[in-house]
Amino acid sequence: MSIIKNTHAKMIAENFEKIIEDKGYVFFDGGLSWNLNLIGIRGEDKKSDKFDDNLLVIYRNDSKDWEVFSAAATTDPGKIPLLRPINKSGTAILVPDQYRGSHKIDLHAGKYTALRQSGAPVKVYRDDDRDAVLDMDPSTIQEGYFGINIHRANRRGSTAMVRSYSAGCQVLQNARDFHKLMEIAERSASFFGNSFTYTLLTAEDVL
Repeated sequence: MSIIKNTHAKMIAENFEKIIEDKGYVFFDGGLSWNLNLIGIRGEDKKSDKFDDNLLVIYRNDSKDWEVFSAAATTDPGKIPLLRPINKSGTAILVPDQYRGSHKIDLHAGKYTALRQSGAPVKVYRDDDRDAVLDMDPSTIQEGYFGINIHRANRRGSTAMVRSYSAGCQVLQNARDFHKLMEIAERSASFFGNSFTYTLLTAEDVL
């Protein structure tokens, strides 16, 4: 985890504002504190089981200065659910897009507080060929409420492989990173209410 501040954070914010607005999405700012941009960045590797993606939160702090939270994550399902899908249509892989008001602070699987997909539908590819390679075929896209939550892997420390921690969820590799993410989310909710927009980009979008 890192919290990027000062000039570097401002440069990142300005860069992502352009990227997001060029795609026709909304970049949240208005000069307001804790107006979060919650962004996943999916890497190019199509092999499963790696925490090789990134989760960013771009926002202004109490002083209205830019800060960027950055953490290792996966935006893809792990190997176990790919080999043995829990859905008859195949394992979910979130489609890159902006999902307005899609997540709320709520229980993940009834166990601990996370960001739960309960505010709006999302789109997912369905991978049903039962191998460890990620398949993103547009003809398989479904839209709905699929429990694509944003949560952690192990309760403590850093997790080496995704395995069964994601069947389509967006999962942070390190527990401390996740706790910091939730601190930021709780702070934002105190200003803007319990509703969060999630934007999933690809490496191609940002490079």
